[in-house]
Amino acid sequence: MKILTYNVNGIRSAANKGLFDFLKTENPDVVCLQEIKAEKEQADLQAIESLGYHHYWFSAQKKGYSGVAIFAKQKPLNVVYGCEHPNFDFEGRCIRVDFQEFSIFSVYFPSGTTGDIRQDVKYQFLDYMFTYFNKLASELPALIVCGDYNICHKPIDIHNPAGNKDSSGFLPEERAWMDKWFSNGFTDSFRHVNTNPDWYTWWSFRANARANNKGWRIDYISVSDSLVPKIKTAEILMEAKHSDHCPMFVEIQA
Repeated sequence: MKILTYNVNGIRSAANKGLFDFLKTENPDVVCLQEIKAEKEQADLQAIESLGYHHYWFSAQKKGYSGVAIFAKQKPLNVVYGCEHPNFDFEGRCIRVDFQEFSIFSVYFPSGTTGDIRQDVKYQFLDYMFTYFNKLASELPALIVCGDYNICHKPIDIHNPAGNKDSSGFLPEERAWMDKWFSNGFTDSFRHVNTNPDWYTWWSFRANARANNKGWRIDYISVSDSLVPKIKTAEILMEAKHSDHCPMFVEIQA
């Protein structure tokens, strides 16, 4: 099963830049989207369905903000909207689909770049989600957590680690959370197969950052450790340009 994740920074904008042609070419079995910035009714559902996808949406209550969605070729056994936290569900940050072999999440972690208040919200989200997924892991032992985590884990994951040491997304507390996350039942699928530098998933719109590959790797597909032997490949598709992010995918032997 090929599972692709993509922060599209607005699904309508990404669609205008060729998102659906891209999905037709890549043909993933499951697509996890973040920051859709739209209600289901505002998207081109005919284009999605023509590609053979069932589609599930969890939009933010605030119009044009946040939101997540999952498209799946195979109809899931179950769909869960939200993460049982009223504040984070209000912002449309998590959706889950259950299949026989595993459960797949699309999660949009908060950004702390707009100031201390949102950074505090980000820390609250990290604490809550760590507990939430630990509890889920006892009930659903095979989890795949796709999304924009808004954190670079290690210096290899950011173009200028020294210059960004005080930047939200690369703060010591955030990176320590990633250490804890990846030592408590989850594996970074991309780093499992690729330990090379200069692989990023987000670039600032400023200073020609993307053309110069001055990026951050803040999008991840985390898999339960039990699924690691089933990873066939994991790739970042940096040539896809429908957003300020790029997609990545993992192939899991179902």
